Amino acid sequence: MSAAERGGARDTRALDVVRPVEDIGLIPEAGLPGGAARLPAKRLEVLTRVARQNRLAIAGLVVIVGLVLFSFVGPLIYQTNQTSANLLLANQPPSAAHILGTSPEGRDELGQLMVGGQGTLEVGFAVAILATAFGMAWGAVAGYVGGIVDAIMMRTVDAVLAIPFLFFVVLLASILTPSLPIIVLAITAASWLSTARLVRGEVLSLRTRDYVSASRSFGSRHRWIIVRHLAPNVLGVVAVNGTLKMADAILTYAAVAFLGLSVPPPATSWGDMLTAGINNLFNNYWWQLWPPAIAIVLVVLAVNVVGDGLHDMVERRLERR
Repeated sequence: MSAAERGGARDTRALDVVRPVEDIGLIPEAGLPGGAARLPAKRLEVLTRVARQNRLAIAGLVVIVGLVLFSFVGPLIYQTNQTSANLLLANQPPSAAHILGTSPEGRDELGQLMVGGQGTLEVGFAVAILATAFGMAWGAVAGYVGGIVDAIMMRTVDAVLAIPFLFFVVLLASILTPSLPIIVLAITAASWLSTARLVRGEVLSLRTRDYVSASRSFGSRHRWIIVRHLAPNVLGVVAVNGTLKMADAILTYAAVAFLGLSVPPPATSWGDMLTAGINNLFNNYWWQLWPPAIAIVLVVLAVNVVGDGLHDMVERRLERR
């Protein structure tokens, strides 16, 4: 083979190396009007591949979205009177007029299930966000600063953790007038502690890494190191823990409602409906027990599988960094 032919072969191989970079959409092809549209197409392909790898998590997300639409959009379509009682319609079985029957107060059970889901889901989402955010900030500061600050902060956590979880929530809810914000704050006050301990343990192992030491030697501020280097590396653990907080908050809210510390009527929740169903269990009013029980089980299972899928995605992203 001549030198010119060998040069042409090398040029062809070089083009073969460059061409896949253009094909994946990272660099739009010059002169082509459709080159700018390749990046969204690539992102859609990545999302599709992630969805195929986490089908169970996608199914859980669909269940959560469905329950949210059922609770917040459903009452706009299926309108019922949930403010006044009608004892003449109390404890009626499912029929064409009342698809899931009626409650002990004569309210439509399906409409009450929709309205009750609003408070239950609001408590779950609010507690998950507040407890995760506060616990993550507390644990990150304690683990990164260390010393006397870490000792004081974590002894505070240990002191509160010594109080039984449900007893602490019931104590706060009974001292204060029960309302949705008070219940959210009471459950949050007992939920952020485990997140703080978990994040502190992760930060203690991460703060000695080389990239953290290098950032500190370059004069980076402590806040920047926590936000830029430490927080992203604990997202996998925090994501799963946050979903568990939501599931625990929903179950705790149901337990508090069973003890009579829920929001005052006519407001309701799935826990209140479950309590009414248990009280009428021996009367064979099954339609008052099974719908709220199934709704609680569905949302707890869905939240857990979504958390597992989110953890897997975050861990794979960190491995590629």
